[in-house]
Amino acid sequence: MNYLSYICMTESYRNMILVFGGTTEGRKAVEVLEEAGHVYYYSTKTGEQDITLHHGIRVDGAMDADKMASFLHEHHIRLLIDAAHPFALQLHQTIIKTAQELEIPIIRYERIYPKRDSRLTWIDDYSQVPADMKTLLATTGVQSISKLKHLETQGVHVIYRILPRLSSISLAKKQGANEKQLCYYSGNIASNGSFMCQGEPIEADAILMKESGLSGGFQEKVDNALSKGMRVIVLKRPQWSTNKVAFTTVNGPYGLRRAVEQLLPDFFPLKSGLTTGTCATAAAIAATIRLVKNEMPKEVPVRLPNGETINIAVSYGADYAYCIKQAGDDPDVTDGIEIRASVRDSDHFEINGGYGVGRFTLPGFDYPPGEAAINRSPRQMMRENIKENVAVTIIVPDGEEVARKTFNPRLGIVGGISIIGVSGIVKPFSEEAFINSIRKCMEVAKASGTDRVVINSGAKSERYVRTLYPSLPYQAFVEYGNYIGETLKIAEENGIGHIILGVMLGKAVKLAEGHLDTHSRRVTMNRSFIKRMLEEAHCETTADYTLARELWQVIPKEKIEVFSHVVISHCYQHCKPLVPHAKLTILLIDDDGTIHSL
Repeated sequence: MNYLSYICMTESYRNMILVFGGTTEGRKAVEVLEEAGHVYYYSTKTGEQDITLHHGIRVDGAMDADKMASFLHEHHIRLLIDAAHPFALQLHQTIIKTAQELEIPIIRYERIYPKRDSRLTWIDDYSQVPADMKTLLATTGVQSISKLKHLETQGVHVIYRILPRLSSISLAKKQGANEKQLCYYSGNIASNGSFMCQGEPIEADAILMKESGLSGGFQEKVDNALSKGMRVIVLKRPQWSTNKVAFTTVNGPYGLRRAVEQLLPDFFPLKSGLTTGTCATAAAIAATIRLVKNEMPKEVPVRLPNGETINIAVSYGADYAYCIKQAGDDPDVTDGIEIRASVRDSDHFEINGGYGVGRFTLPGFDYPPGEAAINRSPRQMMRENIKENVAVTIIVPDGEEVARKTFNPRLGIVGGISIIGVSGIVKPFSEEAFINSIRKCMEVAKASGTDRVVINSGAKSERYVRTLYPSLPYQAFVEYGNYIGETLKIAEENGIGHIILGVMLGKAVKLAEGHLDTHSRRVTMNRSFIKRMLEEAHCETTADYTLARELWQVIPKEKIEVFSHVVISHCYQHCKPLVPHAKLTILLIDDDGTIHSL
């Protein structure tokens, strides 16, 4: 029995997912599911897609309804993800029929489609392809060759662009295509904008393509063809009925993850959340719909910065709409707060910060001091999602109180929380969020004009170190938590000239051994290494200790300074290479606030 088979047997049956892929969307689905660390199945018709699966089990070969039903039952599948090609109509119908019979929910991972361009000729099936051209370049795949042979009988020279696979070439010739008609797809359009065939530009009056969406390179092919004066004929994507089967549609990785979290709660160990920027955008969209259409939908579609759209629940007050902030499993003091938006008619679009939204008082942000602390990405999201000329005011009733528990006071943001978020979604990786906060603090510290930055693990160590640097501005003190290495790298990137690292003994003994992330889930106190440092300081002791800080009582007082120098020297050895262009000072802090240095 191989490893994956064993894992599969020990997995909870309720966690089993089957993905129908073979596409770009299939790849994206894999990237999302791999984050969970659970086994899942990935199915393709031909097995020719090059894809790496760490936790996934590959299943190749076409499935009819009976084979699919048997597989779903045998492997205890509880959720289907249909990420197959939009034109794989038979497969989609089989998935829907089988899922309905077995009462299994489906997530359809759809593509993002641009608005239909009136300059193009749109058709519903191949019989509608006009024959009033000399040469047609057909990019609709090998399966469409037999459906286009009627054009050849009407005098149209058809060039078929297919994948350079032996199976595709063989199928093309079986359908009557000769070698001169075949052009092999070799990736993206050439940099000069030409359609290429065996290294030579293709001369054609018209091009036939499928409405394959942005991930299928549709827009690039359209733009290129129009620039060449070619007529563009597009086969519309098929539509299918979902009947009564549970069917959730997503068009991006964030929406997929949120859908899996909802339909199969145990698959991901941690749940994702929404940024304050996304919540503010959802509230603003809802308030605008209410103003313009006099409607109050329970959910509104929000287009995220990556182009995908997710639906977000909203509610309404007397003259505003609001969204409840969801942090997921990422620790966030803003979790559960109400973010409101009120809108009024205007002759232009504008965004304002009301009560509970902070104000910038220092440089170093997207906007100058005095502006509302609504960052660039949320502003762009609101502008792209709201097409009306309205004045939007964002209000956070508990914002001022909640902000006291955030980094905002340190960053010089007063009066409330920040409306932030680059992606629009909070992944449940508090490390990433914390490191991003460190980066912003460092940028503000640099913008404050200080020539020194003091990094420390938290409020206690900062309180002790601050007494040494009473003239430094508040913004010059940056908390690193456990991420010492990342903080030093960020300081180096920002060109900080002098870095003072304050560290207490519990983290220092880990750092001295070379652990730049001192979190207890990654590294624990190494007694053997501490013993070597004690020997180096000539202060061996037989006294027992459980925590590193107890060493302050165990070590003879006359040896404390020597031992401190040994610890600091080891820390310096690992930290200095990260800040080659800066002066580095390391301060070891005793439990009573005594500070040791070299």
